Amino acid sequence: MPDSDKITRRDFLRRTAAGAIAVGTGLLARPASSQVAGANERIGVGVIGCGGMGTGHLRALVDMAAKGEESLAVIAVCDIYELRKERAKSISGAQVFHDYHDMLQLPDLDAVFIATPDHWHARMAIDAMEAGKDVYVEKPMTLYWQEAKEVAGTASRTGRVLQVGAQSTSEDIWWQARWLIRAGTLGKLLWTQTGYCRNTKEGEWNWPMDPEASPQNLDWKRFLGSAPKRPFDPERFFRFRKYWDYSGGIATDLLYHQLAHLQVALGPEFPKRVVAAGGIYAFPDREVPDTFHAVVDYPTDHSVVMLSSMANRQSLPDVIRGHEATMYFQDGQVVVIPEDEFKKDRSEMRVKPEPRSGHRKNFFECMRSRRRPHCDALTGYKVMVAIGLSVESYRKQKAMLFDPVREEVVG
Repeated sequence: MPDSDKITRRDFLRRTAAGAIAVGTGLLARPASSQVAGANERIGVGVIGCGGMGTGHLRALVDMAAKGEESLAVIAVCDIYELRKERAKSISGAQVFHDYHDMLQLPDLDAVFIATPDHWHARMAIDAMEAGKDVYVEKPMTLYWQEAKEVAGTASRTGRVLQVGAQSTSEDIWWQARWLIRAGTLGKLLWTQTGYCRNTKEGEWNWPMDPEASPQNLDWKRFLGSAPKRPFDPERFFRFRKYWDYSGGIATDLLYHQLAHLQVALGPEFPKRVVAAGGIYAFPDREVPDTFHAVVDYPTDHSVVMLSSMANRQSLPDVIRGHEATMYFQDGQVVVIPEDEFKKDRSEMRVKPEPRSGHRKNFFECMRSRRRPHCDALTGYKVMVAIGLSVESYRKQKAMLFDPVREEVVG
């Protein structure tokens, strides 16, 4: 690893012993707007998209406020389906909106949680930041990597806090791994494996569809947005992850999570080459593959292998391999086991994670401090490039080459 990435053994031991593995050390640019939450000032929050994930956020935010865990109030909710609007109103008592642009005009709205289908993430996040709001956007950061570049650029220019909803990046085990790797405990990094698998008889993403849904109570035109125009189809609304128009399938739903926390441990990079394969092997009711594999090569001469299936839940554990030792994640600990050839020079290590703020809590802390959150805009963008190119590789049946300096596809 470069000398600038190394830490002294004394510093390493001090930090790991104290659990002082800090993130958010970099201050964001001061927002052009004066809308910055103070240490004790109440944060006004809105939720855009009140389906399954959005409702989960909504309930958690209302609960945080009720228990005094955070000085916040849910003041606005937005959805395009009337039944979801009614449910969100009953949970929060907040003002209800149909058009998120109207919601963004609220002067006491400080932050928005975006939990819509993937194809809306970029536009909503950009509009919210331009309106002076901080943003928590669910993973994937965007549907396409080019959109992530624009989102990251907007966050940098406006100085807004942006947290991507890859919740595992707030687990301290990955930050402990980061320090161990930077301390040189693995030697030269070689390759990393990860997986995320599920299984159901009917096929994953076949969520229940409300029989009451119709063009009269569901704004189909607004749901489609920038996606191709199609006739009203409740299947596409309620089960959007099965279709390329609105989702990248397994890659954007599951593997984004895995790669995000691994990028915390390894150090975020743009990829240089991405290759993907797989297919629809069990569930012919979808456009996206039910079994998907990808290999991501990085400029530091390190590869990440990702595997996933929706038809068999036997997955791969996260493992990070170096020339001198291998890193495992067992029993809630980081475990480093030297290769046989290096056992004379080093011993097995086990490091327990320390307490760390949860993902939502970290977002609010960074709103007040103006520091970078656990999965900030730049990290989210770098992860999205690899994930987005894996989808392109699968669909085009070719390797995708990326220039990390110019930040563009070169082959």
